[in-house]
Amino acid sequence: MTFLAIIAVTAALQGGWTWTLYEGDGPLVLAYEVPDTAQLRTTFQCAPGSGVAHVDLYGRPGGSGFATLTSGDASATAETTRIGDRQSVALRTDHPVFGAFMVNGALDVAVGDRHQTVDVPATHLGKLRRFAELCAG
Repeated sequence: MTFLAIIAVTAALQGGWTWTLYEGDGPLVLAYEVPDTAQLRTTFQCAPGSGVAHVDLYGRPGGSGFATLTSGDASATAETTRIGDRQSVALRTDHPVFGAFMVNGALDVAVGDRHQTVDVPATHLGKLRRFAELCAG
């Protein structure tokens, strides 16, 4: 089985959900999405060189206030906002939480008693690292 066939089979098993990195003239975006649709679960956005990633979780309940972000043994607290069906929180790409996330691919975002884990499989961690590299300030 070829590499592209493995990717196609994996995407089909996930209902088309995959991690996609968008580079261009505007903001950098790493999205967990069904390509060519409006279906999003998670996005990371930044202005190149800003050093700050905006983590957006879609379709998840929660309110505004503070979020605790955890990856491995690292944690951070950051202000979060709710905009429609999107929960948004900013995190520096040089923070230990983001560093741990790039290594293990798991980021837990807790707002109050609600937790949502963002999982980036090992096959897509290169995209996450590229995103962080381009965002670095």
